[in-house]
Amino acid sequence: MNLRYLFLRLIRHFMPEGLARFLLKRRWIIQPGLESTDPFAASQRYVETLSARGVDIKNKRVLIFGYGGRFAVGVDLLKRGAAHVVLCDHFVLLDTARNRELLSAYGNYLKVEQGQVQPRGEFITLLHGDIREESIQRQVAQADIILSASVFEHLDDVPGITNALAKLTAPGGIHLHFVDLRDHFFKYPFEMLKYSEKAWRNFLNPTSNLNRYRLNDYKHVFESNFVKVEFTVLERLMDEFHKVKGTIRPEFKTGNDDVDAVALMSVMAREPFGAQRLQTLQMKIERR
Repeated sequence: MNLRYLFLRLIRHFMPEGLARFLLKRRWIIQPGLESTDPFAASQRYVETLSARGVDIKNKRVLIFGYGGRFAVGVDLLKRGAAHVVLCDHFVLLDTARNRELLSAYGNYLKVEQGQVQPRGEFITLLHGDIREESIQRQVAQADIILSASVFEHLDDVPGITNALAKLTAPGGIHLHFVDLRDHFFKYPFEMLKYSEKAWRNFLNPTSNLNRYRLNDYKHVFESNFVKVEFTVLERLMDEFHKVKGTIRPEFKTGNDDVDAVALMSVMAREPFGAQRLQTLQMKIERR
């Protein structure tokens, strides 16, 4: 039993969310993802990955799902040629200090109102709220490209939110999502898979939520919403997986170590199913 892991997980689980966000914003103890630590590297990765599949962001409407309060990736994609960017997040947590740092290089896309840095509406739309709600979806036009990085593993309703994002996809549109399947106590990348759902939910799951979805779970969700889906494994941690394989709960194992040891991956999805097709799929799932 990893007592150090359990102790720190208990602290993280019961830590007030306000304190967790305070620490995250200041990068104390809790570290943010690439879009916060190096947003320009994040936008470069998006552009390069899409370009390798023959997709150009120029003159495209781009939605960044889970932008985390910073405008950096959005304004950089605009500078690279995107026509409009939608910055989407469930919460309104603007990082004014870091957004202010963007004014000198990206002032064309930003403005200052009453001391606050705000996006210019002709270039950037802020979409705050539950993306599953129709009232939220009606606020924006469909996007040609939908992007996220290290967001999907934190979702509490992966099927519902994926379906909502599919509805926001323009005809011919494409999704690119980078997903981190590791326990975010990164020293122990598969430790979270040792515990029952009850123990995880009640005592160990951090306030940022780790849904513990694995590769095949994501395959099922995306293939239920899109005609064309491509998964790319970016990293496997085979040695780390083999060290703890015997203690991982059976529901997290497929019997194929190449699948079970996946740590990082990307998902590209095209051609969302129409509402009628989705309804048929859901009926089939319910009959199982």
